[in-house]
Amino acid sequence: MKKNQLALGLIFCLFFLWAISSNLLPTMIRQLMKTCELNTFEASFTESAYWLAYFICPIPIAMFMRRFSYRVGIVTGLLIAACGGLLFFPAAQVKSYGVYLCIFFVIATGMCFLETAANPYVTVLGDAETAPRRLNLAQSFNGLGAFISAMFLSKLVLSGNDFTRETIPADYPGGWEGFIQTETDAMKLPYLILALVLIAVAVMLIVVKLPKVGDESTDKKGKLIDFSTLKKPHLRWGVIAQFFYNGGQTAINSLFLVYCCTYAGIDEDTATTFFGLYMLAFLLGRWVGTLIMAKIEPTKMLTFYALANVVLCVVIMSFGGYVGLYAMLAVSFFMSIIYPTQFSLALHGLGEQTKSGSAFLVMAIVGNACVPQFTAYIMHQNETFYQVAYIVPLVCFAVCAFYGYKYKSLLKVNK
Repeated sequence: MKKNQLALGLIFCLFFLWAISSNLLPTMIRQLMKTCELNTFEASFTESAYWLAYFICPIPIAMFMRRFSYRVGIVTGLLIAACGGLLFFPAAQVKSYGVYLCIFFVIATGMCFLETAANPYVTVLGDAETAPRRLNLAQSFNGLGAFISAMFLSKLVLSGNDFTRETIPADYPGGWEGFIQTETDAMKLPYLILALVLIAVAVMLIVVKLPKVGDESTDKKGKLIDFSTLKKPHLRWGVIAQFFYNGGQTAINSLFLVYCCTYAGIDEDTATTFFGLYMLAFLLGRWVGTLIMAKIEPTKMLTFYALANVVLCVVIMSFGGYVGLYAMLAVSFFMSIIYPTQFSLALHGLGEQTKSGSAFLVMAIVGNACVPQFTAYIMHQNETFYQVAYIVPLVCFAVCAFYGYKYKSLLKVNK
């Protein structure tokens, strides 16, 4: 039992770390709009580069972990992501948007190892009936990482200066090139911190052995990846629901600072504070949801939370501005439990097919690589009625509500 508690503690650290990484992206989108002189739509491809790794890598990673173990996969992922973070130093000299996109892909590849391993590891490291609560508890550390990234690390990057070639003060040190270099250098510190922490955790996991769980059998002769797992309706629809949830969540997250600064007219310092509150709402939602789930069925909570976000997206579309901004804070609260709940429900009863199921669910994160771009494109094309773009996450949350509502009937089909 103590071994399991120590293992869970270390795995919870992983949830915290990949939240730091992924939730730096909205800040980086805002910063790259300045340093690489991009518009909203162009900058949104930062998300594409990052999340594309989650579509390409999960199956090879699942095969890798099937051959070796969760522990080896996690350590490998930590070291790959750390290398990606350190690449920001040479990238600051190159100042190429294409180079940054490649770096984000490298970091995401490492994080994909962590997510492919950690989510199923938490679900199988204990009683199956409490897996949704356990995964929501683990994901609450994800919320903590998101809050720290949004409230504090974003302020290390965003200076509050939003000059163009035409508006930069004549006495600015180094002129336009000096401004670009200063803003570019600001991106290095958060990733240096992240890289050092990733390396430290990797060393700890090399020293501390994680307990083996049920699906880490000594027999390696079975299939490395089992596509027949997708024949199970509750998993197949879980993958679809995860695609839409991830896309909807990231559409709102990635465009939050752009919404504040470009469309709502809020300065960067105030916008990052709102972003911190946005992630704090997400964290609180995870904690509250985990407590409530002890008394209310996960499927009912999933349906209610998703429908609440459908209504809130209608509010954003109707009003925009500050009303839409406060509605987004509520959206963040109600988004909080959807991902881990859908993940654990979809993996229910898979047994030896858990790694394969996890790989397919992680691949569904590719929704992050296309849905936000579609949302940004609509926003960019309708600048006077920018909030109409939030019809995209509205549809995404509607699909999640459908999955929660139909889950039990999907599960019965397996029997």
